[in-house]
Amino acid sequence: MFSVTIWGDRGSMPVPGPDTVVFGGNTACLEVRCGERIIIIDAGSGIRGLGDYLVRTELKKGPIHADIFLTHTHWDHIMGFPMFTPIYIPGTSLEIHGPVNFEDETLEQIIGAQLSYRYWPVRQDELAAKIKYETLRETMLDLGDGIKLRTKYLNHPVLCLGYRIEYEGKSFVTIFDHEPYVNLFPTNPTHPDYDAAIALEGDTAAREENAKIENFYSDANVLIHDTQYSAKEYRAGKSGWGHSSYEYAINAANRSRVKKLLLFHHDPNRTDTELQELELFYQAKLARLTAMEIHMAREGLKVII
Repeated sequence: MFSVTIWGDRGSMPVPGPDTVVFGGNTACLEVRCGERIIIIDAGSGIRGLGDYLVRTELKKGPIHADIFLTHTHWDHIMGFPMFTPIYIPGTSLEIHGPVNFEDETLEQIIGAQLSYRYWPVRQDELAAKIKYETLRETMLDLGDGIKLRTKYLNHPVLCLGYRIEYEGKSFVTIFDHEPYVNLFPTNPTHPDYDAAIALEGDTAAREENAKIENFYSDANVLIHDTQYSAKEYRAGKSGWGHSSYEYAINAANRSRVKKLLLFHHDPNRTDTELQELELFYQAKLARLTAMEIHMAREGLKVII
């Protein structure tokens, strides 16, 4: 079986409370199952619940083994790791993969910094689990057991990767924390720094990079895409923050023949009522235009790919 379960879908910070019961208040964490293999994408606050679930259901079969693929090291995507129960259980083995930014710290140092006495009562070298770290760039990996994984750099203020997992002829893709590329050069001829040739080059470069992203998730069976903002919110001052709008993600996924799109990384201020209204609005708008399924990501949702 090839499946994905959502344990956290919120962006920026956890937001527990009565307004986030339906769609969830935990930050990013997915559980991907490829047969017996366990692949975890991101270690936001949602990984706490996943860890407890794995202890209840998997430990009776033997030690827990899993791969964790981090999209990037922003706080909301790694903050749950110290509360991931399997790291305190002898016999657990984890391989943590992810990108690091321009700073000198390794992935192990970035994750391990959370497990220091200034932040947490247990240090990294006191963990019972056996943990290996691997720094990733754009690449293609053979994970064994018929699982192929590709990575793609995304457009975010820190180095960030999208993941494409292929198994049993199906594909699942994540595009977290990404915004479309735009021309960074002046395009208005009245601007004092305007240069027609450079403006054209900037347009071409942005168009090519956006095409690469869409090609990365083309024909995906399931795509989970960052949609923290509406197009209106994005234009009103969120450009450059590294997140997409609903409209951009939906249109791009449809162009790329995605079969099922889950809208993800909900803004912390977005209530259940607002998310339900937006989900119904976009589903109705697209019903006559495309066969692509579209849903809001919600905690506890399990999708068979």
